[in-house]
Amino acid sequence: MKGDLGAMMARHFSDGCVQGIIIRPERRALPIELDKVDVSLDGLQGDHSRAGKRAVTLLQVEHLPVISALLGRREVDPSHLRRNLLISGINLLGLRKSQLQIGTCQVYIHGPCPPCSRMEEAFGPGGYSAVRGHGGVYAEVISAGSITLGCNVMRVDEAV
Repeated sequence: MKGDLGAMMARHFSDGCVQGIIIRPERRALPIELDKVDVSLDGLQGDHSRAGKRAVTLLQVEHLPVISALLGRREVDPSHLRRNLLISGINLLGLRKSQLQIGTCQVYIHGPCPPCSRMEEAFGPGGYSAVRGHGGVYAEVISAGSITLGCNVMRVDEAV
């Protein structure tokens, strides 16, 4: 069955869901897991993130078992992956250059977020390679609001 590629790329089976919220108040600080966070144009309140296109990082929960398998582990602690929001149920990589509604804020997904060298610190030799292609995405905050655990994540038409 043939279809318009743009239309197919815009369709998603379902909305996503926020499964985790993680901040770090400063570089190399221990992660803090939250049930709710306020979001400004600079990023998540209390996080050391940078304003702009890397203000928020998102990781797809479905990638965790793949990373675990590549590391030869039963599971990995998502906080070791250094991403702010853990999202399930929607393909984040398929949302590149898209605007998302997450809770009451909106973000614009710029692209994939490659792993950093700290993956070797967190997981040992091979950690960096295990996360390649599974490191999530980075986003710019378009409109401030708040995010809570369990809230929906959905693609919206861009006005950017």
